[in-house]
Amino acid sequence: MIDPWTFCLEASMTLILLAIMLTAVACVIAWYLAIYALPVMVFVETFSFIHATETGFLLSALAAAAAALLSVGLVLLVLFKAKNPILCLLARAVFVIPAMIAGYAVVHGIAHDAIETAIALKLLCGTAGLITGIAALMNLNGFGELASQI
Repeated sequence: MIDPWTFCLEASMTLILLAIMLTAVACVIAWYLAIYALPVMVFVETFSFIHATETGFLLSALAAAAAALLSVGLVLLVLFKAKNPILCLLARAVFVIPAMIAGYAVVHGIAHDAIETAIALKLLCGTAGLITGIAALMNLNGFGELASQI
């Protein structure tokens, strides 16, 4: 007969390992999608704001798409043309912070039921957010290297 405490311990360890494995998969997905975090967040917020003023769906979507493209274009313009390093650092932060938030949220959505302790959940989600932010920064630095060649 299986001891209930042993079974409970094995089940909780299995859930923790499953959460860590799913977190790794989510980090890989977030790594590749990190570059889209800023335009998606700008699109969603702009669409919500404009659609709340009782503007039609199509016009709200068009304005939100324009705002999303403008946000990425503005960040890239600052990186390509700015000589001030503080301004470039600010542009990188504007690009990386939404990616960090998205990485944190993706992992929290996967692991919040599997990990019971709040500290472990925050550490896991924070690590995933940091990894996603690093991915966005690496993607953005790739664009910056293109700018120096132009």
